Amino acid sequence: MAFDIIFNSIEQGLVYGIMVLGVYLTFRILDFPDLTVDGSFPLGAAVTGRLIIGGVDPILSTVVAIFIGAISGMITGFLNTKLKISGLLSGILTMTALYSINLRIMGRANIPLLNQETIFTKIEAINFGGKWQDGIFFLVLIVLLKFLIDRFLYTQLGLALRATGDNKEMIRSLGVNTDLTIILGLALSNALVALSGSLVAQYQGFADVGMGVGMIIIGLASVIIGEVVFSNRTIPLATLSVIGGSLVYRLAITFALRSGFAPTDLKIVTAILVVIALAAPTLKKDFNLNFSS
Repeated sequence: MAFDIIFNSIEQGLVYGIMVLGVYLTFRILDFPDLTVDGSFPLGAAVTGRLIIGGVDPILSTVVAIFIGAISGMITGFLNTKLKISGLLSGILTMTALYSINLRIMGRANIPLLNQETIFTKIEAINFGGKWQDGIFFLVLIVLLKFLIDRFLYTQLGLALRATGDNKEMIRSLGVNTDLTIILGLALSNALVALSGSLVAQYQGFADVGMGVGMIIIGLASVIIGEVVFSNRTIPLATLSVIGGSLVYRLAITFALRSGFAPTDLKIVTAILVVIALAAPTLKKDFNLNFSS
């Protein structure tokens, strides 16, 4: 029983890890405080859920959700780069608008998918891996996405994206259109977030308009925990660390629930985890100084 709970936490860590990769692209690569995530995550679920109950193939439904998620990121980028609205406020405005849009798409607050064909029923029909099949699918998918992101960030366009986050004025002086790189980065990020939302909805068996609440905090917590616990000296190690952070976060939440915390306590548990992760380098430095003296 305990092993099943741990394995289920790992599965969740992997599927939410796709969302964490998207958060990493904006907050660490692009240095953009994008709060669109709280809206684009349920957007992916809403689009997928509505299409699936409408008879559309689940794979095609997931692809459409990715595309729509990218558009939501582009809207945030447009508000920031063309209308000169601050990055933080641009994300808040898009996130707020997406709540109503998600309700419009779904037609109601919740869409059950338990009796519908999903990606996971297709995987089950293939009959491989037994009870491990969902975990294997998530692992293969996130490894593939990590590889593609690593490769992209070393291309000329990827380097321009990284340079935009490091020093926007410098890269602009070299002739790079930073408005386009910001819009591109936000589109890629929210496409990953929407993909994660789509898969979570199919995995859990329902799409809910409120499933994105606090998602940005979960993403940031996973990124920070990953950077503290694992190495992030290079791009491949950094993307690996944020995936590891997602796994550690999910295992920590599972441990908290098993220790007697109520589900309503998860937000404060998350806050405590982030505080510990952020304070760890300072505490470690102070400890070393005190120990050496």
